[in-house]
Amino acid sequence: MNRLILKYATPVTIAILAIFAWVTYRRIAAGGLSSIILLAVTAVTVWVIGTCVFIYFWPRITAGGFKRTFVRRGLGGGPIPVNTLYAVPESPSQSALAGSVIATGTDSVLYCGGWLDVSAGPQVLHVPEMEQRYYSVQFTDPTSGANFAYVGKRTTGTAARDFLLCEPVWDGETPAGMTRIDVPHKAALMIGRVFVANEDDRRRAYELAKLIQLKPAHRP
Repeated sequence: MNRLILKYATPVTIAILAIFAWVTYRRIAAGGLSSIILLAVTAVTVWVIGTCVFIYFWPRITAGGFKRTFVRRGLGGGPIPVNTLYAVPESPSQSALAGSVIATGTDSVLYCGGWLDVSAGPQVLHVPEMEQRYYSVQFTDPTSGANFAYVGKRTTGTAARDFLLCEPVWDGETPAGMTRIDVPHKAALMIGRVFVANEDDRRRAYELAKLIQLKPAHRP
């Protein structure tokens, strides 16, 4: 969706300005100064209000687009249920669907993704021993678009670990050996990346990416 904005923002803006210029010209031709002033005031008001509405709702629209894509289409292996992570076996350039949804223009990582929802109870994110390999899992707040937490080599290391994902108000006890991560608004977009050194390394990277998984906290 962001790519569509980057691609079509300029022509859409030009079209809007052209329409506004035409309306202004018609008002001037009609000789109505008061109408021109009213038009200018209306345009500024709409611009300010529209900008505020856009800033407020755009993160929700973008995150909602990701959720619909994951749950309805998936990333090449069919729909991805909520609280499930799917690892893409191909690089972004090899996977047209995954590449168009979550890729960032590099083939040096494999992606995994899913939608987290802890409203029914905490989830556990399991990360395997990553063998000193770079990897990351980002948690994006769907209401603000901000990344509120990262799990990965640079933040939590590469040893096998489990992370308890829950609402901030959850008052249960964090199991021994787990690290708690609060999910501010009950849900989050999760995108993971696992480094691939070369083509010979791709299979091993994919095996590790598949082991980054979610499960309910009560399940052994």
